[in-house]
Amino acid sequence: MRRLFFPFVSGLLGGGLVVAALAVFGGLSKSEKVVTTIQAAPVAPSNATLHSAGLTPHDIYVRDAPGVLFVTSTIVQQTEQESPFEFFRGESQRQGTATGSGILINSNGTVLTNYHVVENAVKVTVAFEDHKTVEAKVIGKDPSHDLAVLKVPTEGLTLHPLALGDSSKVQVGDPVMAIGNPFGLDRTLTTGVISALQRRITAPNGFQIDNVLQTDAPINPGNSGGPLLNANGEVIGINSQIETGGGGNGSVGIGFAVPINTAKTELPQLEKGGTLRGAYLGLVSLTIDGSLSGLDLPVKQGALVQEVQSNTPAEKAGIRGGDISANVNGQPIQLGGDIIIGVDGKPVAGAEDLGNVISSHKPGDVINVELLRYSNGSAPQHKTVKVTLGERPNSIPNPQTPRG
Repeated sequence: MRRLFFPFVSGLLGGGLVVAALAVFGGLSKSEKVVTTIQAAPVAPSNATLHSAGLTPHDIYVRDAPGVLFVTSTIVQQTEQESPFEFFRGESQRQGTATGSGILINSNGTVLTNYHVVENAVKVTVAFEDHKTVEAKVIGKDPSHDLAVLKVPTEGLTLHPLALGDSSKVQVGDPVMAIGNPFGLDRTLTTGVISALQRRITAPNGFQIDNVLQTDAPINPGNSGGPLLNANGEVIGINSQIETGGGGNGSVGIGFAVPINTAKTELPQLEKGGTLRGAYLGLVSLTIDGSLSGLDLPVKQGALVQEVQSNTPAEKAGIRGGDISANVNGQPIQLGGDIIIGVDGKPVAGAEDLGNVISSHKPGDVINVELLRYSNGSAPQHKTVKVTLGERPNSIPNPQTPRG
């Protein structure tokens, strides 16, 4: 089963934080004023093999590990104080320490991580490869996609920002590597392949994260927020959750990473600060690609609508979800729903593409959604509907139900 961990219970999201103390790595010397930036070398397309890229896992580790940071959060939670006398009942604070990983993405000290790594944190520190530790400021958060952006001071630090790849080019079987801090063991490398695409996981606020990458590269509590790298050392995902398969917290070879393209779309807004709620359509969709070829769909690309939530912009515009259950390659899907093929005259290649289009808009924007609709077994009809985008809620009423 998929385990969602929370602090003071048993950690955080699978593949996420470990409640533990972090050793003191030492601070910056006040006399140091030099900032050194080391950029990753130019790389080839992201789905190249290790052999064709000419890079071994060791080569990638040597180059990229310095850009993977050790994130420590001091967490404070309110807990209800038990008492046999009702008038003595009240709240108290509990404090703990949790650790995770972060990805340095530029020479300005911008760090990308998971939201659940810093959720409820009153203090966040970041340790670099040379054990220099600095305090970080959480400047942007998106709980719905489990993303957060930190900013760290750069004086006196040698910086190794990682190159961001293109998660839309990832294929099943591509070799991947994860670098992170599992169980507090800093900068650990594990290797594997992309096991599946288009998985869905549940964000900390109950919303669904679509188009998630599945890997068998072992990731464990503490890897959260760290990079999933392709064969050229580019970041293609942010490691976020694991399947535990039982009562333990360790990896069983099924891990999930938020696609880097989702993060890249939101980075400009996250870097401006605050909590990102963003535009909201209110549906769940599935990318139409070669894996669905056996369904004889009328198009080879697009977003097949699985579910439309009630009282959302999508429902108000009349967009329809599927009503026929099927199973493709072990994955349950819904057929019979609308197929979204374009927005505002531009083609939509799939669910990730649709999500990126919606993320590029603001609440209140009006968009034209082009779709194909089946009706009573007849040929699909081409329709265009106007949708006034809403603002994504902070959370959903029932977090057990995936939402988009």
